[in-house]
Formats: sequence, structure tokens, C-alpha cells
Amino acid sequence: METYSEILSSMGIDEINSGVYYGDWAKPTGKMITVNSPIDGEYIAKVSMATKDDYENIVSRAIEEFKKWRMVPAPKRGLIIKEIGDELRKEKKNLGKIVTIEVGKTASEGEGEIQEMIDVSDLALGLSRQLYGLTITSERPYHRMYEQWIPLGPVAVITSFNFPASVWSWNAFIAAVDGDVVIWKPSSKAVLTAVAVMKVIEKVLKRNNAPNIFFLMAGSGSEGGEWITNDKRIPLVSFTGSVPVGKRISENVAKRLGKTILELGGNNGAIVSDKCDIDMALKGVVFGALATGGQRCTTTRRVIVNEKIYSDFLERLKNAYSTIKVGDPREKGVLVGPLIDEDAVKNYENAIDLAIKQGGKLVFGGKRIKIDKHENGHYVMPTIIEANPGMDIVNEETFAPILYVMKYKTIDEAINIHNSVPQGLSSAIFTNDLREEEAFLSVYGSDCGLANVNTSTAGAEIGGAFGGEKDTGGGRESGSDAWKYYMRRQTVTKNWGNTLPLAQDVVFDF
Repeated sequence: METYSEILSSMGIDEINSGVYYGDWAKPTGKMITVNSPIDGEYIAKVSMATKDDYENIVSRAIEEFKKWRMVPAPKRGLIIKEIGDELRKEKKNLGKIVTIEVGKTASEGEGEIQEMIDVSDLALGLSRQLYGLTITSERPYHRMYEQWIPLGPVAVITSFNFPASVWSWNAFIAAVDGDVVIWKPSSKAVLTAVAVMKVIEKVLKRNNAPNIFFLMAGSGSEGGEWITNDKRIPLVSFTGSVPVGKRISENVAKRLGKTILELGGNNGAIVSDKCDIDMALKGVVFGALATGGQRCTTTRRVIVNEKIYSDFLERLKNAYSTIKVGDPREKGVLVGPLIDEDAVKNYENAIDLAIKQGGKLVFGGKRIKIDKHENGHYVMPTIIEANPGMDIVNEETFAPILYVMKYKTIDEAINIHNSVPQGLSSAIFTNDLREEEAFLSVYGSDCGLANVNTSTAGAEIGGAFGGEKDTGGGRESGSDAWKYYMRRQTVTKNWGNTLPLAQDVVFDF
């Protein structure tokens, strides 16, 4: 197994690295972020944080580079993003290893993170020739109306640790083909991945003599995040993270009448009908609950099971959990790696204690795990708790592999239970009954931004717009027409006649 230093050297990363990129790497003069692996708690490297001077340098350069980039025809922008995707493809394995050692994803998920960036680059290339506006019929003679989309300027993307590269690309690659430049503030728990990605991108931009369209500033959210969200020069801020922090960001940006895209987590439910394919439902629920160690915003946290199959499904669920291997995510056969840090372990333990105090029944897991040779790693048992919808803890998102199991009688009751939480990101139903499926997808059905039938709450494809409702925050990223969030709409009216008729038959003669 490769050492951490061997993995870093494959990407040109040193023991001490700059976390500031603005076309060149700034000298590491700021405070240092020490990166320890959640796998074993061992030291990996250090990354310097941005100073206020670094930030001002980034923003001023971003404004100047935007003026150049917006003049590049969109299809040519798309070709540069495609070339970035090609370069990422070459470095997929190496980048995937950095994701694994920094945030604890399995090797498959680490490489999948980079594959998602590659897929988004392909999507962005196609999109670069499809930035369409509508033609609108005018009520006035000799008039033509249409709408066009114009890039916003420097936009900021603040990402979380659980998807340390791909979620940035959802925003950044789409914004770039729109004509924007992007300032990236990664989570302080996932800065090495960001540095490695920027090193790959830097090669492409420099060999194309392209404007520098991507900027990096490592830093704490309490400092760097405040600089960004209070800065009128940044018209759009995209943030992925917790609800409390998202509310703070929304408030800051709204005060200056800026725009936000907020993805603030989920408390995702899956309904399992007695009319389902139970093997498919079991696989969908287990994957949704345990992928990335329960640290996805789309993780299945609640499963709502019809009373007719409740006992059978719960027994199958326990049996499935007993086969799951928890451990070093680099090892073959491991499906669940560590939680990101010690605070995450404490949140896991606190949530279980609260669930039991509030009437829940622990039926599987519920403990911390010590892994041989990794005593300082952050490992926990995947956990199943029988619960009821009235428990306060069920309304909260705990970033850990805890699954609450509840029962229902009718499909309407199931939907009501499903929709009873404050969050509204992803949802699922497992059924082969057309009426139940349609009820789940109806106007009174799932209240989430993502609705799935006979597939997991986790694992969204990049072609669909991603985002949620209620406390999840609103806004959409990646596919469909999410590109419009990174541009401003302009309605154009052209009079090609010899008179000046007014709308609504208004007369104004003088």
C-alpha cells in the first residue's frame, strides 16, 4: 500500500502547500491547515490559508480575467473545459487516491468523484452550444422581442468535505461555459483535494494561453466565507453545507441583493411498499444509507415500511448490515470507511443517545469501532434504530450511518410521514403499484427536489438539476437548465419600423 507522501508526490503536492491560486500559486504566508487522514489520524501535509491581501488579489484578478473570458465564444470555452476533463481522466486514479486519504471515501467512490467531474466537463461542452434564449411574439407592429443570457462575473463556490471535487465542478464547469470565472473556497477538511485539482487545471489553462478562469482560496468559513458573502463584487455565491451556515450566508448575500445557490443537506426518506420488489428495495436502502459512510446530503436517513412487510424487511436489513465491512477504505471489500473527524463521531454517539431517550429502539450497531493499526481513525458501526415520526432527532440530519425505521398503513400516511421533516432534498419509493407511484409523484406527494422510484435517494446523475426545497435551501446545480443560475436574463425589444407604437395601446403624443 502506498504511503501518503508517495500519493501526494504523484500529483506534485509537497508537505507544505499554498492554498491560494490566482494564475500563479501565492507564497504560503498565511496560517496553516494541518491535514490528517480520517483513516488513521496520521499527518498528511499542510496547506496555507488565504490572508485578506490574498483575497483582495484574487477578486481583483478575477474581475480582470472575467473581462477577457466573457469575450471568448461559448463553444471555444466549452473546448477548454473538455480539455480539462481529458486531463482529469489521465489523473483519475491519482486524484481518487487523494480523495480517499483526505476524506475517507472508498477507492471506488474516490475515483467516482473524479469521474463525475469528467462527466460534467462533457456536459459543459455540449451545453456550450445550447445557451438558448426565447423568441417572444410582440404585440406591437414592426417589433421583435427575444431574451438573451449574459454572464454574471466572478462567482464564488463554497464546497463541503463529503464531495470535495465533484460538487465544485457542477458549479464551476457550467459557470465557465456561461462566461463566468469562479473563486473556489473548499472546506478546510478537504483542501488537499482542491489543491490537486487546481494543479491539473493549471496545466490546461497555461498551455492554451487562456484567461485564468479558476481561483482557489483555502481558509476557514468564519473568515473566508464572510469575506465572500459580504462582497458586492461577487454577484453569486453557491454554498454546500449545513442549514445554520447556509442561513447565515443567505442573510449576508441577501443584504447586498446578491444571488445564492444553497444546498443545505437532506433528511431523506425512502418508502418501502408491500407491493415492492423487496430485494431491490433492500439494496437501494442499504446503498442509500451507507454510501460514503452516511456522509452524503442524499443519504437515506429514514425508511418508512408498510406494516405488512415491516418485520420481514427489518430482519433482512439487519442481516444485510451484518455483512457490511467497515475499515480502511483502501482495502478490498470495505464498503464503509471512517467518518471525517472526531466531532462527527461524537455527533453520531449523541444522536443515538437522544434517539433512545426519545423512545427509539436500537436494533443494530450504535458503537464506535477500533480498527487494527488505525487506533486514531474515526470508525463507527452502521446503525439501525426503530423510531416514530414524532421523535425530535428524526427531524435532524446527522452526518453518520444512522437509519431510522418506521412503519405505515396507507400510502397517504407514508407520504405524510415522509414530508414531515424540515428538509427536502431527495426522496424515494419502492413499489410496483402504479397508483402508489403516481401518488408519490403527485402534487401532494414527495416535497423534495429529487424524487426516485425503485432506486436509491443517493447517487443522483449529473444530467438532472440537483437541489432541494424547504430547509435544503433552494437553487439547482449541474444539469437541465441549471446553467441559467450563473447568468442574467435580458429581455430585448427591437423596433424596426418608422413609428413608435406603445404597449397596451398607450397614447403619448406631444
